[in-house]
Amino acid sequence: MGKIEDIVLRHSARGMDILRTKMKGEYAKAAAEMILSWEKGTVFLATGFFVAGFAETDGPAGTIFLALALKKLGYNPVVITDSYTKGFFECRDIEAVYMPFDGDEDWCRGLLKKYQPVGLISIERCGKNSNNDYANMRGVSIADRTAKIDILFELAYGHIPTIGVGDGGNEIGMGNVASIVSEKLSLVPCVVKTDLLVIATVSNWGAYAITAYLEKLSGRHVLMKFADVYEYIRQTVSIGSVDGVRKERTVSVDGFEMNVEEEIINSLREAV
Repeated sequence: MGKIEDIVLRHSARGMDILRTKMKGEYAKAAAEMILSWEKGTVFLATGFFVAGFAETDGPAGTIFLALALKKLGYNPVVITDSYTKGFFECRDIEAVYMPFDGDEDWCRGLLKKYQPVGLISIERCGKNSNNDYANMRGVSIADRTAKIDILFELAYGHIPTIGVGDGGNEIGMGNVASIVSEKLSLVPCVVKTDLLVIATVSNWGAYAITAYLEKLSGRHVLMKFADVYEYIRQTVSIGSVDGVRKERTVSVDGFEMNVEEEIINSLREAV
């Protein structure tokens, strides 16, 4: 297992270390290699996970810094999300499309036709589970608060390259390891598959790992600094975002204080 994958699986407490034994090789590196093989077109990045009336802090930060990296590398990143993350991406000059909660397959087909994306990446986005529901980590349905962005990935699968980043078992891409999630983690797994899956203790960290590899492989300086991440998360909390574990509007992610975020980012920078 590559050092970068090791870094983003530190502090694991939700079974990602169990899934890790079933993952092949340097999967974050494989994701970066796949991205760099794409033509320089539009890339969809899906994120936004509903928690206690808001979007959680995990997801948007990983998405925005991966999007900014893609922009520097010549791609056109477009974030696909729903209204709970309104304003999170425009503040960094990244285009966002807000899928309505009643959006369906026709809406998704229209979006794919309009933008003709060269690839799709999901970072901490809830996907349909084996009970045909959308549920949080506590097993509570959030279907009425979750736009069905996973339909985009189902339509793209086998036609347009897809990458999923997750940290629990209910995110888009976890369909790749659904049987293991069901058996080992005692969760109702997401069944939506992607061509590649990246796991991490925190999904933001999985996106940071891909970004680190993009820098390492391209030779371009695209990996963010902790100060920029801290300021961005602080800004999203001020707009309206919560720590997904604490359910509070605090500048923290999945119950981890920002000094842990700093440790991970600095370690990735050292690895690169």
